[in-house]
Amino acid sequence: MPDILPELLALPAGLAVLAAGLWAWRHFHHTSFWYVLAYPFTAIQIRASWRKVALGCGLSKKRQRFWWTITPAAIVSTGTVKVRRTFRRVAVDTKPWMWLPLPTRYGWRVTLRLLEGQIPADYSEVAERLAHSWGVHAVRVSSDKPGRIRLNVTTHDPLIRVDHVPPSPDLLKVTVGRLETGGAWLIDFTVPHWINAGATQSGKSNLANALLVGLAPQPVALVGFDLKGGVEFTPYAPRLSALATSRSECSDLLADLIGLMIGRMGRCRTAGARNIWQLPADERPVPIVVLVDELAELYLMADKSEKDEIARISTALLRIAQLGRAFGIYLFCSGQRISSELGPGVTALRAQCSGRICHRVNDPETATMTLGDLDPSALDSARAIPAEKPGVAIVANQDGQWYRARSFYISEKTAEQAAHTYAHLTPDWAAIRAEQKIPA
Repeated sequence: MPDILPELLALPAGLAVLAAGLWAWRHFHHTSFWYVLAYPFTAIQIRASWRKVALGCGLSKKRQRFWWTITPAAIVSTGTVKVRRTFRRVAVDTKPWMWLPLPTRYGWRVTLRLLEGQIPADYSEVAERLAHSWGVHAVRVSSDKPGRIRLNVTTHDPLIRVDHVPPSPDLLKVTVGRLETGGAWLIDFTVPHWINAGATQSGKSNLANALLVGLAPQPVALVGFDLKGGVEFTPYAPRLSALATSRSECSDLLADLIGLMIGRMGRCRTAGARNIWQLPADERPVPIVVLVDELAELYLMADKSEKDEIARISTALLRIAQLGRAFGIYLFCSGQRISSELGPGVTALRAQCSGRICHRVNDPETATMTLGDLDPSALDSARAIPAEKPGVAIVANQDGQWYRARSFYISEKTAEQAAHTYAHLTPDWAAIRAEQKIPA
């Protein structure tokens, strides 16, 4: 007995050490733990439970199949029921065919073959049911070809902590945060204009800081419209080619931008180019990114005397949104409240902005104005953003897809330092304005 006791005590100690090691592995290097150990067990569990999950979520269908069934044959004198097995055609629940789940950094993805009469929306409606059935953070549904869908599953929220700021890859492209898929949140000005809505302390201003830090080292001109009297963008003035802090200054600056656009339009027409990017590199004008803060202030009217000025501003901003992208002028419009109550100009501007960003908002009208003409589920997700997670937003691109995302935290001090560091790259606004004097 004394010889066996140490061996009995060593077993629990070994198990405790193994458990501690597995916990440390999962805690300090979750990625490798997931790929090596957790994913194989998860894949087996998902495949084994798929029939029950599909049935519980209403994704299975009745089909006629030949199946072995048990039917009563006779009752003997002892009371025992005799049964017999028959092979006959019966209605059985058929699940959608599932391919092997493939691991991703934050979960896994799997492709399903749709059953007759099913569409991707059927799976989007039960995405939350699927997430609870598998005990995961979220399930997103996408479709890359008819008859098949892909379920992208995240086991935990990748937006809880976003602290790594990678460098921006190319001209007019800025990595500002992380998507819920774990990929980079990239704002690309070469494709759409952008609208950014969000309440106070929702992360809207932080996103503008991230944009400035990403664009500051690039050969672009930054133009600011700050209707808060300049308190937002004045610290970044060294990197701004022009800054308007009142409605009258905004009207004049928009007139300059319209003149620039017309001048570049004539230059492209003379060269036989459809946009400035088809011009020779040495003749290509500098791209201009227009940052608008408090968009609603451009449309609010205190009395009728301001009606004509607001109409000019609205028309100029809409013209830039419609034509400016081809001629190197890009809009990034931010505001706390963006609604149809501001007038038809805002609705028309929204229609020209393919890039949509909606942080936490105080009223459903702003969320509807920003995302309502896209996917209704995006609108529901925007309304569910908690106040304790600043920087979280719903992002929709021109491809119609939407994602939860969170921007990197960029303090005002960091953005101000970047503005001073790259002040020598600021194009002179007088030299840029001279472009419009070039004969068409």
